[in-house]
Amino acid sequence: MTRTEHNAVEVRGLVKHYGDTKALDGVDLDVREGTVLGVLGPNGAGKTTLVRCLSTLIVPDAGTATVAGYDVVRHPRQLRRTIGLTGQYASVDEKLSGWENLYMIGRLLDLSRKDARRRADEMLERFSLTEAAKRAAMTYSGGMRRRLDLAASMIGQPAVLYLDEPTTGLDPRTRNEVWDEVRRMVGEGVTVLLTTQYMEEAEQLASELTVIDRGRVIANGGVDELKAKVGGRTLKVRPVDPADLPEMAAALRETGLDGIAGATVVPDEDALYVPILSDEQLTAVVGLFGARGYGIAHIGTHLPSLDEVFLAITGEKTHVSDTTPEEVTA
Repeated sequence: MTRTEHNAVEVRGLVKHYGDTKALDGVDLDVREGTVLGVLGPNGAGKTTLVRCLSTLIVPDAGTATVAGYDVVRHPRQLRRTIGLTGQYASVDEKLSGWENLYMIGRLLDLSRKDARRRADEMLERFSLTEAAKRAAMTYSGGMRRRLDLAASMIGQPAVLYLDEPTTGLDPRTRNEVWDEVRRMVGEGVTVLLTTQYMEEAEQLASELTVIDRGRVIANGGVDELKAKVGGRTLKVRPVDPADLPEMAAALRETGLDGIAGATVVPDEDALYVPILSDEQLTAVVGLFGARGYGIAHIGTHLPSLDEVFLAITGEKTHVSDTTPEEVTA
């Protein structure tokens, strides 16, 4: 397969079986250069198998995949020089110091002694590990080991970086530090394929999402696009006079605006919630209330949470959770 101008990763029909288990069952996906693709899925969905195939650790049974212009089966040696990988668990040598770990990896990547020393120093500084550079990795905290592992994956200045659940087990502060570093990498042009089970992590980092379940891609698109597919937006209207709420709900039912499923009055919030599937519907609802002379104190919309999207797409029972409103007008 020939790599397109804008895709760093292209996968078509990728298959991997372990006996009768179909870990990957015809996976297709694209990752645009200089972006983060978030790969979501329940345990056992095939996320890690996908990463292992794309990083040449295992050979797929069928299908094709190119990364940074190299076929993962035909050009594994060339490909390994252009990628970085941070797995679910830190893979540093605990008996070596942080600096020795990074220097060793640089030399394994055929950097000269001078360049390997320089890159080790740069990565230690970048990941706030300079003070611990000479200490054995076994003395590092979990967060420090994860940062060292991430630094190791960047020694060779990869064009494509795989992050397989990179913040599992980290405290919120360290997780935010890792997120900041990922954003910096992307800002420098690195392409990232991120697997995660943290919905917040996907929203913070990914520009596109692919949902995998039972070895198949079951949904893909932008965060807001997937939210819209699951249930669209909900319009929250708070009138100046809460006594108008029943009449406003009745007005929607009476006029039968196209596609409006109904409205729910929430007395505790002095608000009316209206499901909205399009901008045209939103305009029609707001116009109706204005024409009827209802005073509006607040109007806002919110999308389903990414947790709800994930549960709905993978066929699990969803529940309503708090979302952050997107202000429309006041």
